[in-house]
Amino acid sequence: MNDHLDTLKRSLIGGQIDRRGFMTGALAFGVGLSMASSAYAQAEKATPKQGGTLRVGFLQGSTSDSFDPATYNNDFMFVTNYAVFNHLTEFAPGGAIAPELAESFEAEPGAKVWTFKLRKDVEFSDGRKLTAADVLASIDYHRGEDSKSAVKPVLAQIAEMKASDDHTVVFTLTTGNADFPYIFADYHLCIKQASDGKIDPMSRIGTGGYTVESFEPGVRIKLKRRDSYWKEGRAHFEQVEITTISDTAARMNALMTGQVDVVDRPDLKTIHLLKRAPGVRVETTSGTLHYTMPMHVNTPPYDNRDVRTALKLAINREELVEKILRGYGTVGNDHPVAKSMPFFDPAIEQRAYDPEKAKFHLKQAGLSSLDVQLFTSEAAFEGAVDASLLYAEQAKKAGINIEVVRQPSDGYWSNVWLVKPFCTSYWGGRPTPDWMFTAGYSKDAEWNDTKWQNERFNTLLLEARAEIDQNKRAEMYSEMQRLCRDDGGALIPMFGQYVFALRDQVQHGELSEQWNLDSLRFVERWWMA
Repeated sequence: MNDHLDTLKRSLIGGQIDRRGFMTGALAFGVGLSMASSAYAQAEKATPKQGGTLRVGFLQGSTSDSFDPATYNNDFMFVTNYAVFNHLTEFAPGGAIAPELAESFEAEPGAKVWTFKLRKDVEFSDGRKLTAADVLASIDYHRGEDSKSAVKPVLAQIAEMKASDDHTVVFTLTTGNADFPYIFADYHLCIKQASDGKIDPMSRIGTGGYTVESFEPGVRIKLKRRDSYWKEGRAHFEQVEITTISDTAARMNALMTGQVDVVDRPDLKTIHLLKRAPGVRVETTSGTLHYTMPMHVNTPPYDNRDVRTALKLAINREELVEKILRGYGTVGNDHPVAKSMPFFDPAIEQRAYDPEKAKFHLKQAGLSSLDVQLFTSEAAFEGAVDASLLYAEQAKKAGINIEVVRQPSDGYWSNVWLVKPFCTSYWGGRPTPDWMFTAGYSKDAEWNDTKWQNERFNTLLLEARAEIDQNKRAEMYSEMQRLCRDDGGALIPMFGQYVFALRDQVQHGELSEQWNLDSLRFVERWWMA
């Protein structure tokens, strides 16, 4: 009976039958009227519908935000980007990489030459057709000599790219890379219109499902659905309004009182209030999210490996997961490769809280005690201030005195992260070790937030990318994880689940879990019931 109901639900959601057909079919299979009506209500809610206004309350957002894709550095702009623009590829539910503006992609043997075929039915919001010239110019913008784009190091593997016709782009890499299509799903690599081989980085004209009605950086953005959007079954909301509500209590209250429909990063200490609120539900997904405390290894005292090790040993990771994440996560081991990622090495010893061993490493550094400042803000991640204060208490047993310096949320990602030598941060993670290491740990990475330069690591990074033998590749990535853990400047105490809350009328299908909120694509994928 359940199989028959599931078949009818899929037919209803797919538009093959209507309510009469569903009820008739259910009754014919012997399903009672009450059960059939309940099953129809469930299926009807799960059927995407066009219309309505989605109101979103976000923790992040800065007055320095702009439409320059090289500068995107918070969820507000990441989500806006995916609503207004498209990319060559996207993350599908289940973590697979799927074509988006590309119709297909294919590698020659050795994965050094890749051919991307573009869709021919795509138009920008001003009516102009997408061509290969737009793709080349959009990607080239991040590769320029003066580019400060965080994705520049990832694109350094491209030796040559050219258009063989208006809808075909061919990439030749410096070495083979079987993971190459993944990088084009990155939120920086949106495709914008080209003019004389260049893009206007501030342009708001995209191929995405929405156009920009108004934009107040750090405050809100209003989006309107495009009637001519080329993607079938996407961009259901007529309008979308995203507002920065950096105060967590205010953000949660806005959801409970119906002022917004979706909020990110609820306060885990009081999440039980959301779970009890009528018309509200809390959802979680597991991805590669991790919370970090990067130390600049080119700045004293963090330039001393023993000092870095002492700081890593002076934190009680289990206590942070319990008290800060409320169990919505697992302990980290000072490298960014999540258990769900390929080539994660479970044989690497888990670093534990050991104040006495931390004292030993301080002594090795010629110190009997250590005084440092840790810069933090709730903008870094929900609970970052409490995590910093808890860490400061834990570290006292090792003779380490941590002064917690609170910073304003506005401007945190511009004025603190990458600037202060010891701060709190987070990474949404990346789907492959190569991408994660390249984006945040390689020598030329714009987002190398520890300033770490390890010659052996950087050699392995290039070798592992080109290695065809998967066993050898696994050995290389294992060594890289150990180098990060033992020599790197990233203290990574926790991996967390993505937690978000929404009102019951907001519905969605199977979620992509690479990043929060359906891999940041909820605006074009979700709908109002």
